Amino acid sequence: MSRRLLLKLAIILVAIVANFLPVLAGERFTDNGDGTVTDHQLGLMWSKTDNNGDIDWNQAEKWARFTFPYTLGKSYENWRLPTLKELQSLLVADKNYKGYETDCGQWVNTIPLIHLSCGWIWTSESDARAPTARIFNFDNVYHYTVRKAQRRGYRALPVRNLK
Repeated sequence: MSRRLLLKLAIILVAIVANFLPVLAGERFTDNGDGTVTDHQLGLMWSKTDNNGDIDWNQAEKWARFTFPYTLGKSYENWRLPTLKELQSLLVADKNYKGYETDCGQWVNTIPLIHLSCGWIWTSESDARAPTARIFNFDNVYHYTVRKAQRRGYRALPVRNLK
């Protein structure tokens, strides 16, 4: 083989290894470089940011499913609001990690690859018989139900299953 062909093959091999290095190293989260983050442990893809503004539950659900996917410029499907358990999986367990301050002034203890503009995130969990849905608070690390029409400080953080 010619040196030029060997050099091209070597470059391709390095690119492939570099792309899968986080997975091989056992890192749980990978920045995909397109506004998304992959969670290899749970098989999920997250938006790197929330919707950046006050939003009620019905708007959040529609934004995650219909509006957000078009902001990426890629054709990922099945975006939705996360479950409570999925949101809780984004907490950093390290006691030395101080988190970061959001745009609304809260300190959140979530993985640094995901930037929240405020700490209250809507979940997909709602009561069909009542006008309420569950919120997870990344600032004080607790969850509660609130009326779906509430919007002040609440955000949508889209997620999708990889399979």
